[in-house]
Amino acid sequence: MNLDHYTYRVTWSPEDGEHVGLCVEFPSLSWLAASPEKALAGIRQVVASVVEDMQANGEEIPQPMAEREYSGKFQVRVPPAVHRALAMQAAEEKVSLNRLVSAKLAV
Repeated sequence: MNLDHYTYRVTWSPEDGEHVGLCVEFPSLSWLAASPEKALAGIRQVVASVVEDMQANGEEIPQPMAEREYSGKFQVRVPPAVHRALAMQAAEEKVSLNRLVSAKLAV
């Protein structure tokens, strides 16, 4: 398990007045620090500690997002009026509904 493959993020927390380090694969974990560098180092240490503990207890460790495979398909439910409007826009632009929605999501 390479801990460098996890998805780390550092952002500012106005409520705490500090930077907060986060890890997408471990949403319940965070680390507050005065600088972004210390917030990143802190969350990395917390994740390493949690992974070590999970391994020791035989728990399943989350796979890094970067190592997961994605099919490129997912379903989205929208109200019928939105579906109709998108279908009409796709027809007017002479593209498939799939291509139109893909382009909108990519923005």
